[in-house]
Amino acid sequence: MRASLGSLWAPAALVVVVVLALVPSTRAHTIDLDAGAKECFFEDLHTEDKMTVTYQVAGGGHLDIDFKLTGPGARVMNEQRKRDTGTYSFTAEADGRYMYCFSNEMSTVSGKTVSFNVHGVMYVEDDGHTAPIEREIRQLSAALEAVKDEQEYIVVRERLHRDTAESTNDRVKFWSILQTVMLIAVCGWQIFYLKRFFEVKRVV
Repeated sequence: MRASLGSLWAPAALVVVVVLALVPSTRAHTIDLDAGAKECFFEDLHTEDKMTVTYQVAGGGHLDIDFKLTGPGARVMNEQRKRDTGTYSFTAEADGRYMYCFSNEMSTVSGKTVSFNVHGVMYVEDDGHTAPIEREIRQLSAALEAVKDEQEYIVVRERLHRDTAESTNDRVKFWSILQTVMLIAVCGWQIFYLKRFFEVKRVV
């Protein structure tokens, strides 16, 4: 009985270890950028490492931001201007520091709130002896990251739409109250004017 339990636990433990080793590292951040501000982050990668950056503007101004990613030697790899959301995936072609920046320099008045995720996969060379379950776990891990990014994007958009709906509702409520006050004032003035118009003046 002990031998059979050991033979069952060994593959299960191996699968758990493989899953923990292959799940890409993920970090979620939210930053506030003042008008005219810029903030940069960096990652030290090795050749064949994979990295993905996704971002959404959660609030402020026209919900747009500038994004720029540079590789070793200040080589520009990707640049996106005035976007409310974006994603960029790449495979490192050389060892070195890869820097990505969010810029609100185009705005002189409005600050912006930016939510972004960074996840990557360390390159592991396939020597032809990789177990099928290991390959499946890698594919599943990548698919889970894509689903997670999409879910976070939907959450941010839902919050933006809710804020817009609440703001519109407040404006409609204020305008309705203002119209009611104006209607009451006009009705009062008309009653007063008609009353004075039909009033018979006594001649002394």
